[in-house]
Amino acid sequence: MKSSDIMKAKVSAKGWVVIPAALRKRFCLKPGDTVEFQAKEDRITLIPEIADPVEALYGKLAGKTSLTEALLKDRAEELKHEEADLHIR
Repeated sequence: MKSSDIMKAKVSAKGWVVIPAALRKRFCLKPGDTVEFQAKEDRITLIPEIADPVEALYGKLAGKTSLTEALLKDRAEELKHEEADLHIR
């Protein structure tokens, strides 16, 4: 789905609108989640509320190499160099 895709939904007699499944999936919306409505000029914007910002960001910076493993490897190399310097003196 492209960000420019236009989707439509009808407003029910009670004012309910169903968020299209593709958007619910894309934004990980589940029953009970909260959304925010913002009115600007002639538009209404629906913004999913992030329940736990830390949880929402979990894994976003994950790479192929563990940062912990890289740090430990780097520290082990530094320690090896420091010990070598001590033996030379």
